Amino acid sequence: MDDPATDAASGALDALYAARPQDFTARRTELAAAAKKAGDGDAAKQIGASRRPTVAAWVVNLLALKGTARTQLADLRSRLREAHAAMDGDAIRALTTEQRRLVEELSRAGFVAAGISDPSAALRDDVVSTLQAAVADPEVLTRLGRLTKAEQWSGFGDFGVVTAVSAKRSPASAPAPPAEKRARRGPSPALRDALARQADADAALAELQSDLSVARLRVEDARRRLATAEEARRTAEEARRAAEDAYAAGKQASRDAAEAVTAARAAR
Repeated sequence: MDDPATDAASGALDALYAARPQDFTARRTELAAAAKKAGDGDAAKQIGASRRPTVAAWVVNLLALKGTARTQLADLRSRLREAHAAMDGDAIRALTTEQRRLVEELSRAGFVAAGISDPSAALRDDVVSTLQAAVADPEVLTRLGRLTKAEQWSGFGDFGVVTAVSAKRSPASAPAPPAEKRARRGPSPALRDALARQADADAALAELQSDLSVARLRVEDARRRLATAEEARRTAEEARRAAEDAYAAGKQASRDAAEAVTAARAAR
């Protein structure tokens, strides 16, 4: 059975990650407070700990939350994996072409949904790379709708991985090379510590990127408001000048009329 509390938390997170980055913090506070008021402390903590997405991540999240992007990317990924596993070159080439077309279509749809009519080259590249990563990496695909930063395929994951094993030699009988033995024991404490520090640094960088993205949006909004105000000022200036011209013309007409009346009286 579905857990109503889990569904409520998921719905709140959907609403949070669909919000514009500049509205994220206020929306997070509102939703966390609502969950706490409803007695769902776990959901409140989960919502309160959510990180604000960059603009690129938000655009891709919108595609996953408001459309069928996740299904389309998952379907393409499945067919690409089958083609790679079968080493079917023709199918791989055809699907690669389909991937480029799908990513381009989804990118355009994402910018329309986000109300971004003229995305920068950097923003466009981040959205494209994230969508491509979702095809290549199952972890990225799973996180669609909750992304906090742009993604790039690192080469890890199971996409395109084909294990070639000689039929004359059993894998069980082949001695494992030292690197493989070390991998079985897991990473060393030093490596785990380094990975943890890198994860912290990545999270800090994502937060800074999010702040920068929000600042850019605010600058763009301010520029649009300034342009609108400047246009209104020019319109008002033109109206003032027209009014002054009409007033001057009216005064002149009044003087002309007075002079005409005076001249008419004098002629009688």
